[in-house]
Amino acid sequence: MKSILLIGLGKFGRLVAMELYELGHEVMAVDDDEERVNNILPYVTNAQIGDSTNEEFLRSLGVDNYDACIVTIGNDFQSSLETTSLLKELGARLVVSRAETDIQQKFLLRNGADNVVYPEKQVAKWTAITYSSELVFDYIGLDEDYAIYEVSIPSDWVGRKVSDIDIRKKYNINILGAKKNGKLNASITPDYVFEEGYNLLVIGDHRAIQKCFRIN
Repeated sequence: MKSILLIGLGKFGRLVAMELYELGHEVMAVDDDEERVNNILPYVTNAQIGDSTNEEFLRSLGVDNYDACIVTIGNDFQSSLETTSLLKELGARLVVSRAETDIQQKFLLRNGADNVVYPEKQVAKWTAITYSSELVFDYIGLDEDYAIYEVSIPSDWVGRKVSDIDIRKKYNINILGAKKNGKLNASITPDYVFEEGYNLLVIGDHRAIQKCFRIN
């Protein structure tokens, strides 16, 4: 269980708060809108109404005591940037801020954010990759180059061993597991035989995975 300071309770912030609640974390939620704060109370440990660009208000929250500070302000980038910078100045251990454009992402990283989430871009990429090919069932981007894909097993691999295909050597792709009907087998050895009806979870460079599995 971690302690999280969540600043910004718009649609995205509210969803983050609810997910953190489901995961069992302690959450202090902050917004300058009283209605938003009242609506989130069932899902957080505590909540306060306040201006996150006010240094004294942030200081009163003891930001250095939280495992992570998440800034999800989406409709006022200036406030998001000021809040991010103040959090880092006040000793926050980890600051994660929301961006809506590439420029915002750059400014946030330069002004105190340790990490940036870019939900619109990330969801757009996931949608484009997942639904543009019948071979891809899921996708998790790790950075600009690497990702985890859930892909169908090529028909000509069925009945052959992992060592026979050897995609690690040929493409620098690692197999994380084989999945069927929602059940995952994560014990994939060189002697594992590919079976029809299974999907593979693989990790590697985007282009290498697309080439290996003939994803257009």
